[in-house]
Amino acid sequence: MESSAIKSGALVSLQDLHQSSPFFKQGASLRITGKLQEYSVETAIAIVVDGNAKLKINTQHLRDLSFRAGSIYQFIGELLIQPDNEAILQARVGRNVDGIDLNLYHQSLQLLRQFQADHLSTT
Repeated sequence: MESSAIKSGALVSLQDLHQSSPFFKQGASLRITGKLQEYSVETAIAIVVDGNAKLKINTQHLRDLSFRAGSIYQFIGELLIQPDNEAILQARVGRNVDGIDLNLYHQSLQLLRQFQADHLSTT
């Protein structure tokens, strides 16, 4: 029997999401955080940025979420890689996380990666 369970979104910073990244895979379930740069109501496409990295988010399945440029959002969804290698996250969950300290968030991601690397190497 095939498992149709929804996978948890791996925590990924936008800087870590590039073509040579292990997270840059078709259908990968990811959780990303970034500042909303722009949003198109017509296409339901949001563009979030973090530093110099950006990602398009397809928000067509999200309800009851208002978008404000400059606010910080977190999305969980599946990565869709287009034929031209452009990545779009098909969001299934989205939330406004204004007030998050992004520097502290990035530090916690680095510590998590370090812990996971240490834990996986000792097992």
